[in-house]
Amino acid sequence: MRVLVVEDERNLADAIARGLRKRGMAVDVAYDGDAGHEAAFVTRYDVVILDRDLPGVHGDRICADLAVSGALTRVLMLTASGTVADRVEGLQLGADDYLAKPFAFDELVARVQALGRRATPAAPPVLEVGDLVLDPARRVVSRGGVPLDLTNKEFGVLAELLKARGAVVSSEELLERVWDANTDPFTTIVRVTVMTLRKKLGEPPLIDTVVGAGYRIGGVRQ
Repeated sequence: MRVLVVEDERNLADAIARGLRKRGMAVDVAYDGDAGHEAAFVTRYDVVILDRDLPGVHGDRICADLAVSGALTRVLMLTASGTVADRVEGLQLGADDYLAKPFAFDELVARVQALGRRATPAAPPVLEVGDLVLDPARRVVSRGGVPLDLTNKEFGVLAELLKARGAVVSSEELLERVWDANTDPFTTIVRVTVMTLRKKLGEPPLIDTVVGAGYRIGGVRQ
């Protein structure tokens, strides 16, 4: 899942980013409304965690612009004010969810995960191909009933390939969906991650390389 945190309180923004990365999410951070507005429309995010009162472009403007753009990006609005009137106003601007500060981090994670499931076309709750089973909610993978120990990036790549339902996914798409903006776009990290993932998945091979196009897994079913 790709997440953008737009929050001018740097300590809070960095803490949210660190916590979400530990949960396996790819997270970018913008510390003001100008940078947040630009990032939200340059990269396709699943969820934008958006502080309402931002310097530069106001959070309300970013939220409204995303809503009218038709993007699948979901917006979780944060604010220091938690009155009913503020929540209603935020939702009317186009926010998908609203969370008042201070908040429990576990609740933030749960809301982000719920919004992330709505940000892309619905995928089966459990993805399977042959004897491979991936459960996104529980973040577990097994093959032939044997649990596999995958890194967060390996898990993310495998999930994206399975969600594609046999379609080819390019290295660029995997880089955008699984890694954050700090990753060198010319890196070989996708190829290396796919290589290690193939080894962990074992035989017979499940991931095909489509020369000049990317990678795919066929036969995904519910």
